[in-house]
Amino acid sequence: MPTPKKSRQDGIRLNRYIAHAGICSRREADTFIAAGSVKVNGKTITEMGFKVQSKDRVEFDGRLITPEKKEYILLNKPKNFITTTSDDRGRRTVMELISSATKNRLVPVGRLDRNTTGLLLFTNDGDIAAKLTHPKHGVRKIYHVQLNTSLKVNHLQQIEAGLTLSDGPVQVDAISFIANAPKSEVGIEIHSGKNRIVRRIFEHLGYEVQKLDRVVFAGLTKKDLPRGHWRRLTPQELSTLKMIR
Repeated sequence: MPTPKKSRQDGIRLNRYIAHAGICSRREADTFIAAGSVKVNGKTITEMGFKVQSKDRVEFDGRLITPEKKEYILLNKPKNFITTTSDDRGRRTVMELISSATKNRLVPVGRLDRNTTGLLLFTNDGDIAAKLTHPKHGVRKIYHVQLNTSLKVNHLQQIEAGLTLSDGPVQVDAISFIANAPKSEVGIEIHSGKNRIVRRIFEHLGYEVQKLDRVVFAGLTKKDLPRGHWRRLTPQELSTLKMIR
């Protein structure tokens, strides 16, 4: 078995190879490499610029990894599925809903809680996943919210101005009543990635969220995608995601 050289002129950078295998982003891969979690042909590699050749055997935490074709699956999530790759309590997970899509290992980008419906993206592209979940990129998310009672105008204005919850201030990008719908239904745009943030905003003001549906995520919409169904991203949609800075 070949022994890795200290420097190689061709091949693919090790951190990129790891990201292409769907493990994590390139930046996160650098951390794992420095920590000694990666071996090439049986030898631990900590060199940041190390390049992998086509015949090399790469292991991450003792597991053999290979670059996979990048896949991007968009699901219109129904209720009663949890956003995780597995569950030791036997609850149904979103992975069941895309099991027929591919044999590659995909992971959900971000989370929707069990009772929240709507758009959920899956991919094995670690860089895209990291970009779409990092707050600094301000990824656009729009939710359709149905409350147990009409939202008071002064409460809508409070949300619009910004609230302070138990874990700090929250600023929404936009909020409005939905045209031709009861005043208990509102649309809210937010880029915060805090856990259950939309539900907590309304609970803070004394409302109960009866239905919560994510209708837009990073420019992707639910058009022609029935609840519980999935589809692949179009080349144009993927190009738009890759342009996010």
